[in-house]
Amino acid sequence: MEGEKGNFMNQEICTLIQNLNRNNIAANFVNSREELPGLLKSLIPVGSTIGCGDSVTLEQTGIFEWLRNGEYCFYDKFVPGLSKEQKRKIYLDNFSADFFISGTNAVTMNGEIFNIDGNGSRVAPMLYGPKQVIIVIGSNKITSDIDSAIKRTRQIAAPLDAKRLGKNTPCTSLLRCIDCKHKERICNDFVLITGQFIKDRIRVIIINEKLGY
Repeated sequence: MEGEKGNFMNQEICTLIQNLNRNNIAANFVNSREELPGLLKSLIPVGSTIGCGDSVTLEQTGIFEWLRNGEYCFYDKFVPGLSKEQKRKIYLDNFSADFFISGTNAVTMNGEIFNIDGNGSRVAPMLYGPKQVIIVIGSNKITSDIDSAIKRTRQIAAPLDAKRLGKNTPCTSLLRCIDCKHKERICNDFVLITGQFIKDRIRVIIINEKLGY
């Protein structure tokens, strides 16, 4: 089946997009990370306010730098030297942003979006606030069902993310989750999005590459 811009999508991706659409979630497919900025530019009007969540995928695709150099008002939480209060203000500003861009931990074949968060600053704007939410994923984030999404996130993504963040949780050395109660635990908020009241408020962009954790 031919996708947008002539990209070839396999049957799994076609089915996923259909199921996302059925859940009132829009979807796009691109073959490579190089196509992502052009697609985003077509979706986001110049001058829009844009917030973001932590995302290795967005870092790998260069989107944070693209937003800084683009024609947008980017609420940049990564500016060196930000105080806790300054960062908190950015988190709150994200709720009134025109667009919120993030990665995600997993998307099931039924068109459900699953995340585990530490303090909720990434998942909260996905749920409510910004006019539009754009979630960018590599094909490795697609799972068969909710159980496999949870397993993937807890046993693969969370340990790697905790290590990236310099946490001292058991998973950073074990590279697997033991459901710890450590004070630096990042697995606090388990959020499953199964649909949207407002059609296409959330959009998932699938890149035909392995990206992120």
